[in-house]
Amino acid sequence: MFTKNYKTTDESFWNGRIDSLDDFYAYRWHQWIERIDLTDEKLTPYEDKLGIGFIGFCSDEGIKINNGRVGAFDGPKAIRKKMANLPCCFSKDVKLFDAGDIINRNCTLQESQDLLAISVEKILDSNLFPILLGGGHEIAFGHYNGVLNYLKKHTKKPNIGIINFDAHFDLRPYDKESSSGTMFRQISDICIQENIDFSYFCIGIQKHSNTLSLFKTANELNTKYILAEHMEKKEEIDLLNKLRNFISQQEYIYITICSDVLAAAYAPGVSAPQPLGITPQILLKYLKYILKSKKVISFDIAEISPKLDIDNMTSNLAASIIYSLVDTLCKMK
Repeated sequence: MFTKNYKTTDESFWNGRIDSLDDFYAYRWHQWIERIDLTDEKLTPYEDKLGIGFIGFCSDEGIKINNGRVGAFDGPKAIRKKMANLPCCFSKDVKLFDAGDIINRNCTLQESQDLLAISVEKILDSNLFPILLGGGHEIAFGHYNGVLNYLKKHTKKPNIGIINFDAHFDLRPYDKESSSGTMFRQISDICIQENIDFSYFCIGIQKHSNTLSLFKTANELNTKYILAEHMEKKEEIDLLNKLRNFISQQEYIYITICSDVLAAAYAPGVSAPQPLGITPQILLKYLKYILKSKKVISFDIAEISPKLDIDNMTSNLAASIIYSLVDTLCKMK
C-alpha cells in the first residue's frame, strides 16, 4: 500500500532561476531543497536548527463526495512550482526536505488518509516541521491522526488544539461516507475514543456558507470561532484575546488553512470561492500571531485547484503564505 500510493517527488519539479551557484544568500528554494524517501529505513532525525518537511496530498476525492468542484488533486505540484523560486530567507542551518506525495488513486479516501497519517508521523519522527500541500481539505483528517499518533508515543494524553482558517466549519455528519466537509466531526469522535479534549477554533467563518444546524453542532462541540465579517469590523484586540485564550489552553497547535477562507479576488482557484472572504494580510497577521506562541507542531494548506485558478494566483498565494510561515519559524529559533 505504501509503495503503491506514495511517490517521491520528481526532481524536475524543483527548478527555476539561478542567481548564483556559490553565494548561499542568493539561493532560491529549488537550490536548497533535498528530496527524501519516507520508505528509506536509513532516515535519521534532523539535528540542526530547523528542518522543514514538505509532503503533498494529491486528492480531491473528498471534494467530489461533498459535491464540490474538483481540481485540487494537482494542487501540490502547482504550489511546488511557485515555491521553487522563493529566496532562501534563512541561514544554512535551516534545511528544506521534500518527502514526496500521497496519491489518492486506486484506493479509498480512508486508505489515502491513513497513509498520510503514517507519513506525517514519519516526518515528525525525523525531527522535521511538517508542511502539507493540498489537495482537498480532507487532508486534515489524515494530518491530525499523524500528529496524534506521534504525540501518543511521547505523552499519555496529547493536548492538541486545531486552528482552522476556513469559511466552513466542516462538521457535517458522515453516516454514509466521509468527505471534505466532515473531517472535524470525525476528529471530534476520535477525541472521544481517545478520551482527549476536542479543541477546535475556526477563523473566517461565513454565515452564508454554514447552515444553522452546523452552527448548532459547532456550539455543541464547544467550537470557538471568529466570523469573517467581524475581522473587518470588530476591534482586533478583542479577537486576538479570544484566540490567545484558546492557545493558552493548548500544549500543541495544528494549523490548517482552507484557501476558500480568502476573498475570491485573491484566491479564485478553489472549489467554493468566497466573494466576502478575508484578505491575505489579515490571514498572515493571525498566522504569525499563532506561530509566535511556539506551540505549533504542524501546518497544511488545502483546496488549491490549478484548473480553476486565474494566472496561478491561488498557488502563488499559497507559496507566499508558506514563505511567511517558514520565515517566522526561522526567526523564532
